[in-house]
Amino acid sequence: MKKEDKSVIIEQLESTIQSYAHFYLADIGGLNAEDTSQLRRSCYKQDIKLVVVKNTLLKRALENSGVDFNELYGSLKGETSLLLSNNGNAPAKLIKDFSKTNKAKKPVLKAAYVEESFYIGENQLETLISIKSKNELIGEIIGLLQSPVKNVVSALQSGGTTIHGVLKTLSER
Repeated sequence: MKKEDKSVIIEQLESTIQSYAHFYLADIGGLNAEDTSQLRRSCYKQDIKLVVVKNTLLKRALENSGVDFNELYGSLKGETSLLLSNNGNAPAKLIKDFSKTNKAKKPVLKAAYVEESFYIGENQLETLISIKSKNELIGEIIGLLQSPVKNVVSALQSGGTTIHGVLKTLSER
């Protein structure tokens, strides 16, 4: 591959990585054509971008990105695929579900960069699945803040009808 071609690919990888909030490094080597196509379809349905990359080109793109990705460089060995998503736990769920259904038990998680944190190794998959996105956490906080107010309002409304009923009964006597 020519140096000019490599620099174009590195620039494309840089822009792709910067356009997504989270990314996973996975090993999908050993999947046959049918399983690979099925994995790509599953990724597309869940708004996950799947890119097969050369480790050296990905490393250069990460170095040029301006973020310190040193912790991920040790995972750039063997066959590497990049799963990019704006939802932090979607690729982890996809990896778990898809690896259950095929004979090769692939894809295998190598590393991930999610919510500005690094997760290295296949043993981090369950942790990544349980991570909630920023919007999910904000929604939970809003729900928790609203519930006491709703309780007070409903108590006042039900109390008003109770008092009205007592007053009506007393006035009829």
